This record gives sequence, C-alpha cells and structure tokens, in this order.
Amino acid sequence: MTLPSHAGIVVIGGGIIGCSTAYHLARDHKADVVLLEQGKLTSGSTWHAAGLVGQLRSSASITRVLKYSVELYKGLEAETGLATGWKMTGCLRLATNADRWTEFKRLATTAKSFGMDMQLLSPAEVKRMWPLMETGDLVGASWLPTDGQASPSDIAQSLAKGARMHGAKLFEEVRVTGFEMKDGRITAVKTEKGDIACDKVVNCAGQWARQVGAMAGINVPLQPVKHQYIITEKIDGLATDAPTIRDPDRRTYFKEEVGGLVMGGYEPNPQAWTTGDVPNDWEFRLFDDDYDHFEQHMTQAIARVPALETVGVKQMINGPESFTPDGNFILGVAPECANMFVGAGFNAFGIASGGGAGWVLAQWVVDGEAPLDLWVVDIRRFSSLHRDRDWVRDRTLEAYGKHYTIGFPHEEYLSGRPRIVSPLYERLKRHRAVFGSKLGWERPNWFAPDGTAAEDAYSMGRQNWFGPVGDEHRHVRETVGIFDQSSFAKYELTGADALKALDWICANDINKPVGRLTYTQLLNTRGGIEADLTVSRLGEDRFYIVTGTGFRTHDLSWIGDHIGAGLDARLKDVTEEYGTLSLMGPRARDVLAAVTDADVSNTAFPFGHAREIAIAGHGVKALRVTYVGELGWELHVPIAATGEVFDALMAAGKAHDIRPVGYRALESLRLEKGYRAWGSDITPNDTPLEAGLGWAVKLRKNTDFVGRRALEKVAGKPLTKRFAGFTVGDPEIVLVGRETILRSGEPVGYLTSGGYGYTLEKNIGYGYVRNADGVSDDFLASGDYELVVAMERTPAKIHLEPMHDPAGAKIKA
Repeated sequence: MTLPSHAGIVVIGGGIIGCSTAYHLARDHKADVVLLEQGKLTSGSTWHAAGLVGQLRSSASITRVLKYSVELYKGLEAETGLATGWKMTGCLRLATNADRWTEFKRLATTAKSFGMDMQLLSPAEVKRMWPLMETGDLVGASWLPTDGQASPSDIAQSLAKGARMHGAKLFEEVRVTGFEMKDGRITAVKTEKGDIACDKVVNCAGQWARQVGAMAGINVPLQPVKHQYIITEKIDGLATDAPTIRDPDRRTYFKEEVGGLVMGGYEPNPQAWTTGDVPNDWEFRLFDDDYDHFEQHMTQAIARVPALETVGVKQMINGPESFTPDGNFILGVAPECANMFVGAGFNAFGIASGGGAGWVLAQWVVDGEAPLDLWVVDIRRFSSLHRDRDWVRDRTLEAYGKHYTIGFPHEEYLSGRPRIVSPLYERLKRHRAVFGSKLGWERPNWFAPDGTAAEDAYSMGRQNWFGPVGDEHRHVRETVGIFDQSSFAKYELTGADALKALDWICANDINKPVGRLTYTQLLNTRGGIEADLTVSRLGEDRFYIVTGTGFRTHDLSWIGDHIGAGLDARLKDVTEEYGTLSLMGPRARDVLAAVTDADVSNTAFPFGHAREIAIAGHGVKALRVTYVGELGWELHVPIAATGEVFDALMAAGKAHDIRPVGYRALESLRLEKGYRAWGSDITPNDTPLEAGLGWAVKLRKNTDFVGRRALEKVAGKPLTKRFAGFTVGDPEIVLVGRETILRSGEPVGYLTSGGYGYTLEKNIGYGYVRNADGVSDDFLASGDYELVVAMERTPAKIHLEPMHDPAGAKIKA
C-alpha cells in the first residue's frame, strides 16, 4: 500500500460520517478524495451504535438533513450492491403526562410545518400496534411512519464502497500524526506511512476529533460518554416489523433485532469516559458491562415491556459515544484554520444524521460556505470558553441527562455557571435578577418582584415570569429602562483599506461620514443572510462593529475570511474591553442629558449616529440605535467603568423611575416592532428581499458585494416567500415558533418566532408565507389566516407593517 503524495481533500476517519463525506465528495463533486482510517472502517463508535433513525428536529434544515439520510439509505443497496439493513418500521414516542402530551402536540405541528405526517395515537391504538407493551399509564403516543432503523456498520461499508466506485481512495491502518501548516492553513497531512500534501482536510475522527483538531490548533468541544444498551434473546410474539419505541418519560428506547429487542436509555447520572486523550488503539473495543449503572433502565423497561423480565440477555454493549455541550452535532469550517472542516460530535445520532451530514459537509467543503442554514450545528457557535475540558464535560453530561426530558420553552442549563459575568452582576442580583446564560455570559432574563421567588418555574403554559416581564415591557414603552448588554460581541476594524473591506462584506452602504451608524446584513453567495449587525464609523479608517452574543465566533470568522487578500484591514475582537448599557424609553434623553455635557438633542445627535461622549468622567461610545422601538442609546463603556456609569444613570434616572430590564422584555418589545432575530427570523436560507429588508441593501449603488449577483437575479421578480407578522387574540394560547400558518385553510409556511406583545395585549408570531406562483401584497392581504398551535387551529390576523409605531416616529424623536 502506497499513499498518494497529494490529494485535493483528505478525510480523516472511516466511521459513518467520514465514509458519507467521502462518498458525497466523490459522487457529487468528482473531488480528488483520500480517506484515512487509523484502524479498520467503522472500528470507532459506528460499529456499536444502536442504529435508530429518526428525522424530526426543531430546525427545518436539520430535519431536511435527516430526511435526506432516510432517502439515501433506502436506495444505497441498489447502487453499491451492499445491504444497509434499512427498515422503515416507523417510530412511536410515548407520553405519560400532560406536559409531554403538549410537547408531542407541538412536535406534531412542527412535523406538519416541515411536510412530515406525524400522527397522534390513543393508548388503545398503541396497544394494537405493539401488543407486548404495557399501555395503562399512557396519555397517548406520536407516530412517525417514515422513521426506522438500520445497521450502522453495513451503511458505512456501503457508503465506503460507493465512495470507491466514484473514485475516492480509502486507506485503513493509517494514523494521522500531525499537520504541516503555513499562514494558518494546512499544507500537508502527516501520517505514520508518509505525508500527503492537500488543499483541504475534513476531520471526521469521531471521539478522536478533538485530538486531531488540536494538532492543527483547532478546538472541537466534545466529550466521550459511556452509553449502554442490551440485545435480548428472541421474544415470543414480537413482530419483525415492530416500530421502534422511544419512551422518554422512562428514559428508554427499544428496537426489534433478530426477534429480540435492543434496549438502552439516557440516564440523569451519565458516566463520562476521559477528559484526556482517547487511546489510539481503541478499536472494536468496549467497556466492561455495568449492570449496576444500567439497572435504572432495566427497571423502567420491564415496567413497559413485561416480557423482558423473563427473557435472556444475549449481549450488553457499553461503548463511548461523542456528545457535545448542547446536544447538537458539529459541522463546518474551523474558525482557527481556514481549510480544516469538521464533522463530529453526533450525540448518538450519527446513524440518523450520517447520510445527510456527509451530503451538506461535502458541499460546504467544496463551496467554502454551508449550502443551507446549519447554524445550530455550526462549529462557530462555540467560543474560547469551550476549550475548558472540565466545563465541556460538565455541560455535556447535563445535556446528555436532558436527552429525554421534556423540552420546556426558555429552559436554561445550570452547570458551569456563573462563568462570565459583567461588572453589574452583583448590582443586578440586588435588583432580584433571574439570570440566563449565553455563550458563558450571565444575562438578566427578568427581575422578580419582592415577595416572589427569583427563579424560573418551567411549564408548557404561561410561565411564572409572564406578569413581571409585562411590567418591565410597559416601563420601557412609558418611561425608561436600562439593559445590561455587555455580552454583545464587539469588534474593531482599522486600516487604510477598512472601508474597502466592509464595502465588499456588507450588503448595506457603509461609506458614510464619520459619526454615522449603519444597520446591515452580511450575505452569502446565495444572497442568504449570514449575519445581522451594526457598523459605526468612528474615524476615516476606524469602524466599530456590534453583533449578538452567541454569534461572536461566527461573525468574527465570517468577516475575517472575507477581507480581501493583501488589504490593510486589521480585525480585532474587543468584546471584553467594553461593557454595554442600553438606555431605552421616551425618557432616555432626559436621563442621558443629566449625566453628560454632550448635546444629545435630536438635532445634534440624530438617530443612526455614533458619538464619543463623557459620562461620570469616562469616555463612552454612544450609538443612537434601538432593538425595542423607542428612543434610546447603546452606551459602550470601558469595562472597568461600567459600574460607575450604571450608578450615574440610575441616580439621574430616579426622577423618571428608571429600572433595570431583562432579555425577556427585550424579546417582547422587538416582536411588537417587527425587528428580525438572526438565527430564527432571518437565516442563511433567507434573502433580505424575502425578509422585507431590501431597504438595507445597496443594489442601487454601483458597488459589488458578497451576494449581489444572487440578489440581482431575483430583484424585480415575484418573490415566492415573504416575511409577515401575525397576531392571535386568545390570551390562553402560547406561541413558541414552528406553528403552521394556514391561508384560506391551506398550509403556506410556519412561524420562525413567537411570543407575547404586552402593549398590543396579543400573541405575536412571525414567519414566511410561501406560494410557488408568487407572494404579492394582494395575495397576502386577500387570505383568511389561522395558526395551528399544538394541533389546534386558531384565527390569526396578518400584519405587513410594524405593529408598534409603524412610522418609526418614537425612535427618531
């Protein structure tokens, strides 16, 4: 065996993800691909995976990825001649309480929003489908007939054969030992059997992905966790086509295998393997059986399927699976190294995801950008926080333990907190703040009134913060509130070519005089929205960029990757250098004028401008901008002075009844104003024209920018989808997003976000209305609208203008 001296793309890892990626690179892109596996194909986690294939996720794009896997597995044998063990048995999910049943009704609505037919069944119907099951405690079950099961090793081998048929070269027993690097890029992959020069590397090394990444200086935050299941002897009366079962309230799953059952589960006290390196020789190996730890699943499983009490166990499988801190897998280009891509951390969903993940990752590798909105799995959702192995382990174990718990809206993780706090943390605590966390930052979600518990009480209906958040919301609309938004990601771009770089990267026109602020999207080559941020011009060649907390790594990396070669433009992350206080409400000017000598009148300091002013003896960047739809400023303060400036504002604001306000009120305020949230309302799948943001795109200017060609192709033509707002009067209804939009009884889309508008006293939702023949104003206005909420239809009213202050008079006052 001789390794080639050069390859276009080297894929590291011969499990299902690596084989799928190599297959799609070779089949779809005729790429020059070499796959390296340190042991034998499938010898890491793939061979001992349970092989359940589910498709539904809360993200439309990830659901599409999983649906693609099913289509691929159905037809792969015909192409390669190797069976995949694919059986479309369908999947039953069992509910034993009212909250779980509400969750399933919402899931079934989501499924229908995404074009899948999930049905809700009675306990009697479940009993007929699965006679060996005890159904006395059931409220009901959801049924997705297109789910199924497959043989993990067989799929991987079939994909490997397909990859070879399309020209990929696969090598076993070749261990990667390092990389040759130049200017932050990999130039060659080093192995024990020689080096391979290459253009791109795809790290699909499974539980070794962290170690492989570390050799190139990149961080892949995953944690191997011991996951156990058993395979039983034959069970009398068990049908070979019995549906797979997920029994989340008992934390267990079942699938039929050779007349017996595979049964495993997700326990609340999982066992991490190692936070150190995974041994290289861990090939086709398992841990010792641990029946003591597994007993909790056994007890629950016997209660559900009594026949298990007397049937023999053929084998226990106790192997490591890679899990991540948020339960989503990891795909995409590493922010630290422009030509290493990652496909890892599949949280025991590698088989369900494998086909589709390989398809989108291959496209990503070839194009350099994701083919659809894959933000929830993008490796750039992490930050330097995720280099802390102990933190990653603790958070990952919490996520594993929640695998089958009820997904309450707005639920927060508890482990590893508090991690990053703003200088106001203790002050806000004294105001009885209830904190959430975002990318490690503690942020006040709401403030508990005296005499109530300062903690979230989760439920499927209105939660305990609903009233207090309404008071905060009204306060901002009527007087003035102060938000601690210090967690905002902040960058500076400086240099003689800074403007030239931003002109190419930003869809809106940044070339404005010093002291102006611009709201803009950053687009991909398809015209989809990759980021949504503000750029303030503080000097001829000095720009200050502000974006959302969670997008810090992603947006920094996107901007950095798109600064033209050879340009004099230096990008610096200054997030921790500045605290951010947002002063918002009709009395905001009165408060600000009382603490600064600067002229903050509307004439001297209009909306959309940025000034350096002094407050309490400190230089502050004041940006006149809003996310709540009222008069206001974002004040960017040297971090050490944040407390002093906050105290000065609170003292001056006393006369106007100023109070601190949290992120939940921010959300309801922005919903009323129709401001779009990136990641939900606007994504890489949506163009500014579809999102109603065409006014923020410089198509009329003769300036090229990323995404311009894609927009020019559709500009002036009828749009097939458009962003719209909806209100629902019934106060009992709770909108959370993914509810189906019906127009004249026909499904035309689904909500991308939902919540409550306290000024309007109505539920508010946003989403895209779709129609293949075009979505004109007449089309939108002429329909009767309903929303499907947890499988119930409710009348809704469509809104094409902002619901609060449509003319924008308040923000410009």
